[in-house]
Amino acid sequence: MTKKIKVLLLGASFSADLHMDGYSRTEKAKVVAICDKSTDRVKSLAKDYSITDYIAYTDIEEALEKTDCDLVDICLPNFLHCEAAVLALEKGKDIICEKPLATTVEDAQKIVDTAARKGRHIYYAEDWLFAPAIRRALSIVSEGAIGKLLYVRARECHSGSHSPFAQKIAYCGGGSMIHLGIHPISFMLSQKNNEWTELVAMTSGGEKNNLIYKEMEGEDWSACLIRFRDGTSALLEGNYITKGGMEDILDFYGTEGCLHVDLNFTGPISCFSMPGVNYVIEKAEMNTGWTRPAVDEKYHLGYVDEIEYFIDCCSEGKDARIGLRGSDGLEALKVIACIYQSAKEGKKISNPELQ
Repeated sequence: MTKKIKVLLLGASFSADLHMDGYSRTEKAKVVAICDKSTDRVKSLAKDYSITDYIAYTDIEEALEKTDCDLVDICLPNFLHCEAAVLALEKGKDIICEKPLATTVEDAQKIVDTAARKGRHIYYAEDWLFAPAIRRALSIVSEGAIGKLLYVRARECHSGSHSPFAQKIAYCGGGSMIHLGIHPISFMLSQKNNEWTELVAMTSGGEKNNLIYKEMEGEDWSACLIRFRDGTSALLEGNYITKGGMEDILDFYGTEGCLHVDLNFTGPISCFSMPGVNYVIEKAEMNTGWTRPAVDEKYHLGYVDEIEYFIDCCSEGKDARIGLRGSDGLEALKVIACIYQSAKEGKKISNPELQ
């Protein structure tokens, strides 16, 4: 039997739960240590997945120094990604890093440069690329069923994060575009070899200019029109003003047809409940009346296959495919920086690397 990949998990909150679900479904890896400043969160996460044979840490440097592991999985708040990634890479470990890779282009570049210098791999966790519905949609587009692809509309939206780390630009890197729009951005860049030519964007602007969340430093609504080298265009959106649960929606338009993907509301269950069901979908404000309760939400959003893929890459000592590398996380942040520049200056931005 192939040796199990030993994993050190940094963080024990929301994204750590998503990744832990993936580890719980594979025989190829073992979480040997979990690090979080809250020991209660560590214990709760381990209990949820029936993990007993692990070591708990509250300090990242201590965890990296003492843990015998092959892979470090970074599920920390955005502003801690760079420090944790660099420390892990300097220790000679491959890393998985949740989106976004960092809060700034400069920090993302530092992570990528460190990995290159140490000869290690960065596995950038873009779950959309593993969602079964998106994979099927891409196979339909690839077979030519809708003709030549002309235009894509993609968005991730919900009713807003209440995490303190989403309220401040220093902690998150921005607002809804970097926190939610990162998914459609990374998805489109992966399909177009990171070759975008121009974009124009608008955002709500943050604080008093926001549509709803006046105390949030970053924007609560954002959209970008972007064109790629092959002539395809896309409208990419991220917002915190959407009620009724998470929206992960993609629309593909071609010369011979169109195709629509809804990751969250296309489940086979419809339920009418007066007392309410325990769980509907992520960010649903209500659980009474007619609802569409999710069926294996983490699998259908791509997290399970994502973790399995990264474990295989680590085991084989190879880089991930396009869209899932550290360099791809860096390119996504470069686009987001251009989006914020375009929105602030009210002008079109051309890709300086494709001039």
